Amino acid sequence: MTFRVLTAQFMHETNTFARLGTDLAAFERLVLARGGDEITSRLENTNTEIAGYMDAALDHGWELVFTVAAMANPLGRVTDDAFEHVVGLITEGLEQSQPVDGIALALHGAMVSDTHEDAEGEVVRRLREITHVPICCTLDLHANVAPAFAGRVDVLCSYLTYPHIDMRARARRAGDLLQRAMTGDIAPRVFFSRRSMLQGADGGRTDVEPMIALQAKARRFMAGDGRVLDISINAGFSQADIHDVGPSVTVTADGDDPRFQEMADDLMADIWEARDVVNNHYLGVAEAADIARRFNHTGKPLVIADYADNPGAGAYGDATNLLKAMLDAGLDEACFGALHDPAAAAALVTAGAGARTTLPLGGKTDPSFGGPPLDLAGEVIQTSDGVMVLDGPMFAGMTKSFGPTAVFRTGGIDVLVVSNLMQIIDLQQFLAHGIDPRTKKTVALKSMQHFRATYEPMAERVIVCDSGALATPDLSRFTYRRVRRPLYPLDP
Repeated sequence: MTFRVLTAQFMHETNTFARLGTDLAAFERLVLARGGDEITSRLENTNTEIAGYMDAALDHGWELVFTVAAMANPLGRVTDDAFEHVVGLITEGLEQSQPVDGIALALHGAMVSDTHEDAEGEVVRRLREITHVPICCTLDLHANVAPAFAGRVDVLCSYLTYPHIDMRARARRAGDLLQRAMTGDIAPRVFFSRRSMLQGADGGRTDVEPMIALQAKARRFMAGDGRVLDISINAGFSQADIHDVGPSVTVTADGDDPRFQEMADDLMADIWEARDVVNNHYLGVAEAADIARRFNHTGKPLVIADYADNPGAGAYGDATNLLKAMLDAGLDEACFGALHDPAAAAALVTAGAGARTTLPLGGKTDPSFGGPPLDLAGEVIQTSDGVMVLDGPMFAGMTKSFGPTAVFRTGGIDVLVVSNLMQIIDLQQFLAHGIDPRTKKTVALKSMQHFRATYEPMAERVIVCDSGALATPDLSRFTYRRVRRPLYPLDP
């Protein structure tokens, strides 16, 4: 029997403290593909969930019904117009494609729209108004899972890695379980557990404790009972001021044994016990720059990660505090990026390679988070359209674009100035624009953790700093009004 499976991708990680919203144009700048031809041309044979569902379809003989693949860079709330447009493509596709035997979704789990705090839950609620066929869903490891959402899907498979390098594999796993549900081999349901926590599991880093032990226990649970089909440990996303924020555990299991809930609760208890574990040591920008100044370069660079200005957590990507500290320290043979400043990028591209100019750089969105614009003199080294094909562990094969881009050399630092917001996760983001980080003494980049997949192996040392930007780990900078209370660590 050939099953017809509708598939859709709608992903956004929403920082509700960001003053800039996420409109439809933001999705168009990253990925907004409609229908099978567009989706396959963009995502086939890439390390993405859609590619994983395509793998499952090929192996199981499904007829895939493509609707939309939509992804935007993390920022503020998704506008109602954007949300309704994308959800409309999914629901209309379902209504026009009936009957289908199953639905395979790729969602983030931390999307917030102007109207819906649990945006993913609203997507699934609308699908359930149309059909009750089995639904499998992948989530980012940083999902803020709401109980209502977990109760409306049959299979949940979150990423198991951070840096995220298993998107395709996790969708393939979800697809395999969907196949078994459609044949009647299993009757899966999702068991859910959480505590009164805003953050935990050290942000979900899977290269250190406590996630190593948590995932090992989850594997033991699965190995000990074949009815336990999948376990997801979600670290949550603390830059969301919503009721259903925070870490959670989901157990997808065949049947309704109380032990499945006990497993979820057991793992959640471990997250609570390890709630104070933080492996990063957050340096101030002056301290980070001083370490770079004194760094004994023997061939491999020092990598400085600006944790707080990570566009992957909804920061603006235009913080200047670290760049100023590096200039004040007199660093040379250094690179810095990607600095999101469309106005500066346009001016530098217009000036052209070889031009010398002085201009205000960065700090334009909200100087209170990350520093004001810097009036800098320098030389335009290279300009481009910003297009690159990634080849690193996260999104190998995907074409992405910074938009109009320039390399601006000021002092001894090559600054990658871009028009489209994006965190640094891949060497090609520098290499495609004439900067080879492997030859630099200091590489300063805007990323929390994803950079490690590519940059840690090539670095002599990695340090992490807090520039005071919008993704700062200092929660005292934010006023939470909508979270449930009491909530660790906001309340005693």
